[in-house]
Amino acid sequence: MFNRAKGVLVLEDGSVFYGKSFGANKKVIGEVVFSTSMVGYPESLTDPSYNGQILTLTYPLVGNYGVPAYGRGEIPDCFESDGIKAEGLIIHDLCDEPSHWTSGRTLDQWLKDEGIPGIYGIDTRKLTKRLRERGVMRGVVQTLGEGEGPEIDGLYSELRRADLEVPNLVEEVSIKTPLVYEGRGPTVVLIDYGVKLSIVRNLIRRGVRLVRIPFNASLEEVLSYRPSGVFLSNGPGDPKRCSEAVRCMEGLLETEIPIMGICLGSQILALAAGGDTYKLKYGHRAQNQPVIELETGKGYITTQNHGYAIDHGSLSKTPFVASYINANDRTVEGISHQEKEVFAVQWHPEASPGPYETEFLFDRFMKAVRGEKINNA
Repeated sequence: MFNRAKGVLVLEDGSVFYGKSFGANKKVIGEVVFSTSMVGYPESLTDPSYNGQILTLTYPLVGNYGVPAYGRGEIPDCFESDGIKAEGLIIHDLCDEPSHWTSGRTLDQWLKDEGIPGIYGIDTRKLTKRLRERGVMRGVVQTLGEGEGPEIDGLYSELRRADLEVPNLVEEVSIKTPLVYEGRGPTVVLIDYGVKLSIVRNLIRRGVRLVRIPFNASLEEVLSYRPSGVFLSNGPGDPKRCSEAVRCMEGLLETEIPIMGICLGSQILALAAGGDTYKLKYGHRAQNQPVIELETGKGYITTQNHGYAIDHGSLSKTPFVASYINANDRTVEGISHQEKEVFAVQWHPEASPGPYETEFLFDRFMKAVRGEKINNA
């Protein structure tokens, strides 16, 4: 259909996958992960939680509805940040002739504009099975110009030398200076570990005065805004590397301020209370992750994107109990404080993409912010 130069993916176990390149001609190193989502590539690629990762999409056809324009205003429509945060993209088949009324450019052009490499034409099923069997691995993606050829041995050597733990992934995607979204309602402080903009939209829609602050804000800075509630966002990487955030949260847990956390925010909350976290073999990344509410037995379909989880047994040393578990692997998906208006979930109730059936959790948080009691545990 169209001529493409070569692209290659090399994994740390020595596996090599050849394909065709699109997007930028570039070489990147990252943690190779997969998502089983069928739609939502603009939202996924701009999700800050994918910072440092090379995203593989298992759905075979990608790009068929193009990429919408960023739009105007403080919060761009249809995206979860101000640009692509994933290091690279791996897909099976690329659509270069999208059809959708919002489409402003192709996926290929978007990746070119953002300087992100992509590979298509590889067996993504085989790659996903390898990641499921052996766990997520570091990988290097190289896209090449016409007539160029990859040096596989050199790429593998470079990959072995790379240390993915050097960069602070949260610092790279967190806001640098405080930002206030004015509203007539109570003040909510949002600690930004790499927040998805749909979380910002959900809180603004509920009428709050939202103060978004950096990931390393001190307890004193948080309290200086006299918040009626504190919200802990999602974000990338290992929660145990967020020592400043954990210290701040230790202090906040001594107050009576209502707190809600999502994803990384949930893990930071558990660590601050004395719990523990661990890395999952290949993580939860999809729009169809089933969770069970332990108190009621109700099931929900959720959007998830995380590679770490809270250790269930460690919660016995904390004032928290597990409130939700994953129906597939029984890992902790939510925690609730037994005495205070503090709770968190491991999934994304704001969706984008995915189902919106747990958006009621934002309303639950707002009840606590307004001084109403909520049933935590």
